[in-house]
Amino acid sequence: MPIKVGRVPYLEAEPFYFDMERRGFELRDTNPRQLGDALASGELDAGPAHLSDVFRLEDRFEPVSGFCFSTQNRAMSACLYSQLPMAELGGVTIGVSDEDVTAVKLVEVLLRRKYGVAPGQFAVRPGDVIRPDETFDAFLLIGNRALRRRRGVRGFAHRFDLGEEWTQWTNLPFVFSRWVVRKDLDDRTKAVLEDALYVGLEEGVDGLYHLNEPRDELLMLPRDVVEYVQGIRYYVGRSEQQAIARFREYLADLGG
Repeated sequence: MPIKVGRVPYLEAEPFYFDMERRGFELRDTNPRQLGDALASGELDAGPAHLSDVFRLEDRFEPVSGFCFSTQNRAMSACLYSQLPMAELGGVTIGVSDEDVTAVKLVEVLLRRKYGVAPGQFAVRPGDVIRPDETFDAFLLIGNRALRRRRGVRGFAHRFDLGEEWTQWTNLPFVFSRWVVRKDLDDRTKAVLEDALYVGLEEGVDGLYHLNEPRDELLMLPRDVVEYVQGIRYYVGRSEQQAIARFREYLADLGG
Protein backbone atom coordinates (compact mmCIF):
# COMPACT_ATOMS: atom_id res chain seq x y z
CA MET A 1 0.00 0.00 0.00
CA PRO A 2 1.51 3.38 -1.00
CA ILE A 3 2.08 5.91 1.74
CA LYS A 4 -0.22 8.90 1.70
CA VAL A 5 1.58 12.24 1.41
CA GLY A 6 0.01 15.64 1.93
CA ARG A 7 0.53 18.02 -1.00
CA VAL A 8 0.32 21.71 -0.11
CA PRO A 9 -0.40 23.65 -3.34
CA TYR A 10 1.86 26.62 -2.60
CA LEU A 11 4.64 27.76 -4.92
CA GLU A 12 7.40 27.12 -2.38
CA ALA A 13 6.27 23.52 -1.91
CA GLU A 14 6.12 22.53 -5.59
CA PRO A 15 9.70 21.22 -5.90
CA PHE A 16 9.17 18.64 -3.15
CA TYR A 17 6.63 16.69 -5.22
CA PHE A 18 8.65 16.51 -8.45
CA ASP A 19 9.49 12.80 -8.20
CA MET A 20 6.85 11.43 -5.86
CA GLU A 21 4.09 10.11 -8.10
CA ARG A 22 6.65 8.23 -10.20
CA ARG A 23 7.73 6.44 -7.03
CA GLY A 24 4.20 5.43 -6.18
CA PHE A 25 3.37 7.86 -3.39
CA GLU A 26 -0.29 8.78 -3.11
CA LEU A 27 -0.54 12.58 -3.08
CA ARG A 28 -3.49 14.24 -1.40
CA ASP A 29 -4.05 17.98 -1.84
CA THR A 30 -4.46 19.83 1.42
CA ASN A 31 -3.71 23.14 3.12
CA PRO A 32 -1.41 23.52 6.15
CA ARG A 33 -4.13 23.29 8.81
CA GLN A 34 -5.84 20.33 7.15
CA LEU A 35 -2.48 18.61 6.74
CA GLY A 36 -1.72 18.77 10.44
CA ASP A 37 -5.16 17.44 11.33
CA ALA A 38 -4.88 14.65 8.73
CA LEU A 39 -1.50 13.59 10.12
CA ALA A 40 -2.93 13.56 13.63
CA SER A 41 -5.93 11.44 12.59
CA GLY A 42 -3.87 8.94 10.58
CA GLU A 43 -5.29 9.97 7.20
CA LEU A 44 -1.79 10.98 6.03
CA ASP A 45 1.57 9.31 6.61
CA ALA A 46 3.87 12.20 5.74
CA GLY A 47 3.96 15.81 4.59
CA PRO A 48 5.41 19.29 5.13
CA ALA A 49 3.88 20.05 8.53
CA HIS A 50 3.90 23.60 9.80
CA LEU A 51 6.21 24.03 12.75
CA SER A 52 3.43 24.25 15.33
CA ASP A 53 2.19 20.83 14.17
CA VAL A 54 5.72 19.41 14.18
CA PHE A 55 5.85 20.17 17.90
CA ARG A 56 2.31 18.89 18.48
CA LEU A 57 2.86 15.57 16.70
CA GLU A 58 6.43 14.75 17.64
CA ASP A 59 5.39 11.71 19.68
CA ARG A 60 4.24 9.96 16.48
CA PHE A 61 6.11 11.72 13.67
CA GLU A 62 9.78 12.38 13.03
CA PRO A 63 11.54 14.80 10.65
CA VAL A 64 12.52 13.48 7.23
CA SER A 65 16.20 14.33 7.37
CA GLY A 66 16.40 18.15 7.46
CA PHE A 67 13.89 19.07 4.76
CA CYS A 68 12.03 22.26 5.54
CA PHE A 69 10.67 25.54 4.24
CA SER A 70 12.69 28.34 5.81
CA THR A 71 13.04 32.00 4.89
CA GLN A 72 16.40 33.69 5.28
CA ASN A 73 15.05 37.23 5.46
CA ARG A 74 11.84 38.13 3.65
CA ALA A 75 9.12 35.51 3.54
CA MET A 76 6.93 37.19 0.87
CA SER A 77 4.38 34.40 1.38
CA ALA A 78 3.44 35.27 4.98
CA CYS A 79 2.37 38.88 5.40
CA LEU A 80 0.30 40.97 7.78
CA TYR A 81 -1.59 43.83 6.13
CA SER A 82 -2.56 46.59 8.53
CA GLN A 83 -4.08 50.04 8.79
CA LEU A 84 -1.86 50.66 11.81
CA PRO A 85 1.81 50.14 12.72
CA MET A 86 2.53 46.85 14.48
CA ALA A 87 3.11 48.61 17.80
CA GLU A 88 -0.45 49.96 17.68
CA LEU A 89 -2.24 46.65 17.12
CA GLY A 90 -2.91 45.97 20.77
CA GLY A 91 -6.52 44.96 21.39
CA VAL A 92 -7.56 44.90 17.73
CA THR A 93 -9.18 42.04 15.83
CA ILE A 94 -6.92 40.47 13.21
CA GLY A 95 -8.44 38.50 10.36
CA VAL A 96 -6.74 35.21 9.53
CA SER A 97 -7.29 32.46 7.00
CA ASP A 98 -8.53 29.06 8.10
CA GLU A 99 -5.59 27.55 6.18
CA ASP A 100 -3.01 28.88 8.59
CA VAL A 101 -1.23 27.37 11.57
CA THR A 102 2.22 28.73 12.37
CA ALA A 103 2.01 32.25 10.95
CA VAL A 104 -0.79 33.14 13.39
CA LYS A 105 1.42 32.04 16.27
CA LEU A 106 4.30 34.03 14.80
CA VAL A 107 2.13 37.17 14.66
CA GLU A 108 1.23 36.72 18.31
CA VAL A 109 4.88 36.17 19.28
CA LEU A 110 5.96 39.28 17.39
CA LEU A 111 3.22 41.44 18.85
CA ARG A 112 3.71 40.30 22.43
CA ARG A 113 7.48 39.82 22.57
CA LYS A 114 8.85 42.28 20.02
CA TYR A 115 6.28 45.08 20.26
CA GLY A 116 4.90 44.56 23.75
CA VAL A 117 1.21 44.57 22.77
CA ALA A 118 -1.52 41.93 22.90
CA PRO A 119 -3.96 41.43 19.99
CA GLY A 120 -7.63 41.46 20.85
CA GLN A 121 -8.53 38.29 18.96
CA PHE A 122 -7.94 36.41 15.74
CA ALA A 123 -11.05 36.16 13.57
CA VAL A 124 -10.82 33.01 11.42
CA ARG A 125 -12.36 33.22 7.96
CA PRO A 126 -12.33 30.72 5.08
CA GLY A 127 -9.73 31.28 2.41
CA ASP A 128 -9.24 34.93 1.54
CA VAL A 129 -10.31 37.05 4.51
CA ILE A 130 -10.88 40.27 2.54
CA ARG A 131 -14.63 40.67 2.15
CA PRO A 132 -16.60 43.75 1.09
CA ASP A 133 -19.01 43.40 4.03
CA GLU A 134 -16.37 42.98 6.71
CA THR A 135 -13.35 45.03 7.70
CA PHE A 136 -10.41 44.42 9.99
CA ASP A 137 -7.71 46.70 11.32
CA ALA A 138 -5.27 44.03 10.12
CA PHE A 139 -5.38 40.66 8.40
CA LEU A 140 -2.94 37.88 7.63
CA LEU A 141 -2.39 36.01 4.38
CA ILE A 142 -0.07 33.08 3.67
CA GLY A 143 1.03 31.03 0.66
CA ASN A 144 -0.07 31.89 -2.84
CA ARG A 145 -2.62 34.46 -1.65
CA ALA A 146 0.15 36.45 0.00
CA LEU A 147 2.34 36.18 -3.10
CA ARG A 148 -0.46 37.60 -5.24
CA ARG A 149 -0.66 40.58 -2.91
CA ARG A 150 3.05 40.96 -2.27
CA ARG A 151 2.91 44.63 -3.32
CA GLY A 152 0.25 45.47 -0.77
CA VAL A 153 -3.50 45.90 -0.52
CA ARG A 154 -5.46 49.06 -1.17
CA GLY A 155 -6.79 50.60 2.02
CA PHE A 156 -4.08 49.06 4.20
CA ALA A 157 -1.12 51.40 4.56
CA HIS A 158 1.22 48.83 6.08
CA ARG A 159 2.44 45.46 4.86
CA PHE A 160 4.56 43.52 7.34
CA ASP A 161 6.55 40.58 6.03
CA LEU A 162 6.64 38.13 8.95
CA GLY A 163 9.93 36.58 7.91
CA GLU A 164 11.54 39.98 7.75
CA GLU A 165 10.05 41.01 11.09
CA TRP A 166 11.39 37.86 12.76
CA THR A 167 14.87 38.07 11.21
CA GLN A 168 15.32 41.76 12.04
CA TRP A 169 14.41 40.94 15.64
CA THR A 170 16.31 37.67 16.19
CA ASN A 171 18.97 37.70 13.45
CA LEU A 172 17.78 34.19 12.60
CA PRO A 173 15.87 32.64 9.69
CA PHE A 174 12.32 31.49 10.29
CA VAL A 175 11.33 27.86 9.71
CA PHE A 176 7.68 27.69 8.70
CA SER A 177 7.45 23.95 8.08
CA ARG A 178 9.37 20.67 8.20
CA TRP A 179 8.81 17.39 6.41
CA VAL A 180 7.71 14.69 8.83
CA VAL A 181 6.86 11.01 8.49
CA ARG A 182 5.22 8.45 10.76
CA LYS A 183 7.75 6.88 13.10
CA ASP A 184 6.26 3.42 12.71
CA LEU A 185 6.79 3.22 8.93
CA ASP A 186 9.52 0.85 7.83
CA ASP A 187 13.00 2.22 7.21
CA ARG A 188 12.94 1.40 3.50
CA THR A 189 9.83 3.51 2.92
CA LYS A 190 11.35 6.38 4.86
CA ALA A 191 14.52 6.13 2.76
CA VAL A 192 12.54 6.22 -0.51
CA LEU A 193 10.67 9.34 0.68
CA GLU A 194 13.92 11.00 1.68
CA ASP A 195 15.47 10.23 -1.70
CA ALA A 196 12.40 11.57 -3.52
CA LEU A 197 12.74 14.83 -1.61
CA TYR A 198 16.42 15.10 -2.53
CA VAL A 199 15.60 14.58 -6.21
CA GLY A 200 12.70 17.01 -5.97
CA LEU A 201 14.85 19.79 -4.61
CA GLU A 202 17.53 19.23 -7.22
CA GLU A 203 15.23 19.01 -10.22
CA GLY A 204 12.16 20.88 -8.98
CA VAL A 205 13.99 23.98 -7.75
CA ASP A 206 16.02 24.05 -10.94
CA GLY A 207 12.73 24.04 -12.86
CA LEU A 208 11.54 27.12 -10.98
CA TYR A 209 14.79 28.89 -11.80
CA HIS A 210 14.29 28.20 -15.51
CA LEU A 211 10.63 29.08 -16.02
CA ASN A 212 9.92 30.52 -19.46
CA GLU A 213 6.34 31.60 -18.84
CA PRO A 214 4.81 33.85 -16.18
CA ARG A 215 2.79 32.37 -13.35
CA ASP A 216 -0.37 34.28 -14.09
CA GLU A 217 -2.30 32.89 -11.12
CA LEU A 218 0.33 34.46 -8.84
CA LEU A 219 0.86 37.64 -10.90
CA MET A 220 4.54 36.67 -11.09
CA LEU A 221 6.97 36.86 -13.96
CA PRO A 222 9.78 34.28 -14.15
CA ARG A 223 12.17 36.76 -12.55
CA ASP A 224 9.74 37.26 -9.66
CA VAL A 225 9.69 33.50 -9.06
CA VAL A 226 13.49 33.39 -9.08
CA GLU A 227 13.67 36.26 -6.59
CA TYR A 228 11.26 34.42 -4.31
CA VAL A 229 13.06 31.07 -4.50
CA GLN A 230 16.42 32.72 -3.82
CA GLY A 231 15.14 33.70 -0.38
CA ILE A 232 14.18 30.14 0.57
CA ARG A 233 16.26 27.51 2.30
CA TYR A 234 14.95 23.98 2.00
CA TYR A 235 17.23 22.24 4.47
CA VAL A 236 17.77 22.74 8.20
CA GLY A 237 21.18 24.00 9.14
CA ARG A 238 22.58 25.33 12.40
CA SER A 239 20.82 28.69 12.19
CA GLU A 240 17.51 26.98 11.40
CA GLN A 241 17.94 24.70 14.42
CA GLN A 242 18.50 27.77 16.58
CA ALA A 243 15.42 29.43 15.09
CA ILE A 244 13.26 26.36 15.76
CA ALA A 245 14.42 26.24 19.38
CA ARG A 246 13.82 29.97 19.84
CA PHE A 247 10.30 29.84 18.41
CA ARG A 248 9.45 26.80 20.53
CA GLU A 249 10.60 28.69 23.62
CA TYR A 250 8.43 31.67 22.75
CA LEU A 251 5.41 29.45 22.11
CA ALA A 252 5.88 27.82 25.50
CA ASP A 253 5.95 31.26 27.13
CA LEU A 254 2.64 32.04 25.42
CA GLY A 255 1.19 28.74 26.60
CA GLY A 256 0.80 27.39 23.04
